Amino acid sequence: MKQACLFLGLVLFTTSGFMGCDSSQTGGGTKKAGTAPDAPLSAPASSAARMANDEGVGHYQQGHWDVAMEHFQKAVKADPNSAVVHYNVALTLDKMGKHEDATKSFKKALELAPTDPVIKDSEILKKHVAM
Repeated sequence: MKQACLFLGLVLFTTSGFMGCDSSQTGGGTKKAGTAPDAPLSAPASSAARMANDEGVGHYQQGHWDVAMEHFQKAVKADPNSAVVHYNVALTLDKMGKHEDATKSFKKALELAPTDPVIKDSEILKKHVAM
């Protein structure tokens, strides 16, 4: 019995780290897929773009800009009104050195989500949009 309680306590302690709150996230809103200032964003589970966006995020985080862009473009087709996806396209274009196109995509993301703090307060967006 003592071992069972010890085991249960260990399991609960271990899993509590996975279920804890991430203080870098904005309550229920847009979430970054990493901690870097230029980390891509995760699409909401309800978005038709979720799967393609997640694939793009994975490649973006590995520095595979061209492959990430292919997935983000699929995500735009799946959900053209997703500010998250347009933001991720902009980040990727910036990494690829296509700054004029990045600026257009940052503006589109801001147009679609003007009050989203993760998007509107982004330092890289501000540099492109000159807010």
